[in-house]
Amino acid sequence: KVSLNKLDFHVHNAKRLNSDEDTEDMAMIPDAYTLNQNYPNPFNPSTTISYGLPTSGHVSLVIYDMRGSTVSQLVNTYQSAGTHIVHFNAADFPAGTYLYMLEANGEQHVKRMLLLK
Repeated sequence: KVSLNKLDFHVHNAKRLNSDEDTEDMAMIPDAYTLNQNYPNPFNPSTTISYGLPTSGHVSLVIYDMRGSTVSQLVNTYQSAGTHIVHFNAADFPAGTYLYMLEANGEQHVKRMLLLK
């Protein structure tokens, strides 16, 4: 668990490790970059964001308000291929609509989420 700018989050790599069969590992790696809708949505005060990476590389996951201002950068690091999950706690943020953008290896994906108070 990390606390950064009034924001708590956990990052997990959900890719299967230590498997005896390469085919099982390959089944866990997505064919394309994916950014899933956060769950629950709407949320108060925490939600989960998951995304898939078909290849390893530098990953950025940023939360923006509706004016386009950066609210928080949840991920800014090198990550391995696989499925990744971020738990986002927005207890100190005002209610409203926020955007979250995944950038990885030249790909960009954006989704909306609604924080209710």
